[in-house]
Amino acid sequence: MKKQPEMLDEYDFSKGIRGKYAKAYHEGVNIVKIDEDVTKVFPDSKSVNEALRTLMRLLDKTPQSA
Repeated sequence: MKKQPEMLDEYDFSKGIRGKYAKAYHEGVNIVKIDEDVTKVFPDSKSVNEALRTLMRLLDKTPQSA
């Protein structure tokens, strides 16, 4: 069985810019994997952010334990 090449001929990186996103990545990337059951309720970043902001408001109004 012939091994498939990792890079196919149709992949063209000749106009790619090395390190284009390196600075932004270094400054902080915030990628979170959401489990499938959660994505059924919160299918996009807007709905996730809205839910988390609601939770933040609720927590802010909750008395702090000593």
